Amino acid sequence: MQAALLTVGDELLDGDTENTNATWLAGELSDRGVSVRRILTVPDDEAVIAESTREYSDAFDAVVVTGGLGGTPDDVTMAGVAAAFDRPLVDNDLAREDIERTLEAIAGDYPDLDVNVEAEASLPEGARPLLNRAGLSPGCVVENVYVLPGIPSEMERMFEDVAGEFDGDAESRFLYTEEPEANLIERLDETRERFGVKVGCYPDREAGHNRLKLTAEDTAALDDAEAWLAENVTLAE
Repeated sequence: MQAALLTVGDELLDGDTENTNATWLAGELSDRGVSVRRILTVPDDEAVIAESTREYSDAFDAVVVTGGLGGTPDDVTMAGVAAAFDRPLVDNDLAREDIERTLEAIAGDYPDLDVNVEAEASLPEGARPLLNRAGLSPGCVVENVYVLPGIPSEMERMFEDVAGEFDGDAESRFLYTEEPEANLIERLDETRERFGVKVGCYPDREAGHNRLKLTAEDTAALDDAEAWLAENVTLAE
């Protein structure tokens, strides 16, 4: 399974907000054996969101989009995804009912809260709603595109409800060595060419070692590559 991540927000491009959503989602998907092939950040621009969503939906098995959902002027993520599939935004009954329940539950704490429920509950026509159990605005699934909130706590909680739909065969193994990175190049190249696995080398200067990462869908090839590399590299103790 190959996936792409699309994170939406001017604040991400301006450097005002750290893009923790992309890092968290990439880790969660990788842990499930999914190969994350693209991570793209785009502005709060409906046309750009639509173009990127359409392109990635055609190219990959799944696309996860995170961004502003709701009623503020820059919350155009849902409209952009709807435009990607030429679908209108329509009031979704299940989403509306959940929003109304949430508003009723928090009315005592926020007596002056003014929410346009119809706008909040509007999803691309035919979309499967994803209820927001940590906030207000719903997400949805349109074909192979999953639309989640931009607020990290809400995004992470909503992802829990769909995590089981992401399953791949990619597996990774890790080795650690104190050998200098430059000295490892030939052996890493040979590992990749001989066994057909992805090979990465990531220096950790604080720990004083290099982390070697092997990734493949073929478990036998991964076993052989790990064994060969362990014999040909001085591993850290």
